[in-house]
Amino acid sequence: MGEKLAIFGGDPVRDSMLPYGKQTIDDQDIQKVVETLKSDYITTGPALREFEKGVADYVGAAYAVAFSNGTAALHAACFAAGIGKGDEVITTPLTFVASANCVWYTGGRPVFADVDPQTYNIDPVSIESLVTRKTKAIIPVDYSGQPADYEKIQAIADKYELVIIEDAAHAIGAEYRGKKVGSYSDMTMFSFHPVKHITTGEGGVIATNNRDYYEKLMMFRTHGITRDVEKLLEKRHPWEYEMQFLGYNYRMTDIQAALGSSQLKKLDRFVAKRRKYVKDYNEAFATMNYIGIQEQLADTASSYHLYVIRLDGPLKGLRKEVFEALRAENIGVNVHYIPVHTQPYYKERGYTKGLCPVAEHVYEQILSLPLYSGMSPRDVQDVVKAVKKVTAYYVNNAGGS
Repeated sequence: MGEKLAIFGGDPVRDSMLPYGKQTIDDQDIQKVVETLKSDYITTGPALREFEKGVADYVGAAYAVAFSNGTAALHAACFAAGIGKGDEVITTPLTFVASANCVWYTGGRPVFADVDPQTYNIDPVSIESLVTRKTKAIIPVDYSGQPADYEKIQAIADKYELVIIEDAAHAIGAEYRGKKVGSYSDMTMFSFHPVKHITTGEGGVIATNNRDYYEKLMMFRTHGITRDVEKLLEKRHPWEYEMQFLGYNYRMTDIQAALGSSQLKKLDRFVAKRRKYVKDYNEAFATMNYIGIQEQLADTASSYHLYVIRLDGPLKGLRKEVFEALRAENIGVNVHYIPVHTQPYYKERGYTKGLCPVAEHVYEQILSLPLYSGMSPRDVQDVVKAVKKVTAYYVNNAGGS
């Protein structure tokens, strides 16, 4: 029967809950923020420009534009790409809702391609099958930190003259064919929510090599306003500014940017720890044939925002039981994600279950285990111990107590 599960009254593996993700903040980060609070600028000043340059330099892009959050950044990217009423944008359903919602914001309509059953990333074959005369862009998502298959996606984009807006919320620090994510797509979004690799509290960035996109993004985050005398349509007085289109107040503060710059210096170390812990997990689960491990594409180096396992064999259909049992062991597992097209808002707009059968099937089996740079090797051991304890119970005694 094995060790008694905590959910049935046994002793938990841990005394306190281990979250699936968490920020790692140190005294250097705090000092950087304090210095900014004591400076002349606490918003849209030199700390913001330093952070944007730091991100652009790190990923190898010509420009980086910071926003109040990743969703705002995606909204801005859709605007810069010219997505409007009647346009379609192809994306994945196995993502957070923002990857699709941003299309609605500019008047377009998201179209959902299915995912690869092994990598869980958007399937290029499915993308091409959905291209129509209305298709304007593709929003691939680098699920869990692994870059999507961009050679094939770029070929589709070139063939049909589509813009690629890469949702790399999970993937700062990742590489595709030896190049950093953020250096090759038309626009790439990074998120700095506290559970991501580095944080600004809330925040997002669009990286791009396109000057026209850069200028539109800069204006979009500030109400559509420019003060650039070279761009003013009417030049009358030295204090003039012009609102040339309807933008938004999506600015990031210098307080956030200061934290981001401090965190950026630690990014490679944070990613290295995540990769080490993933290696430990993979080795621990390699012989457990009822736990599937996400496949990694050749020529990619994931930065591992998430560690996703797939419950297979005798554990199929027992995700709820395993989830609750692991939580009782104080392992903060999570599920990423409920397919977007099955959300009520989308069902009301004609999207139906069965639209993306692979994504829906994958969703029914996956769990995300804790993974963040602030974890200790002991934390990783606790996760492995709890997973083995809980899954062994359900493999041998499915559903009983």
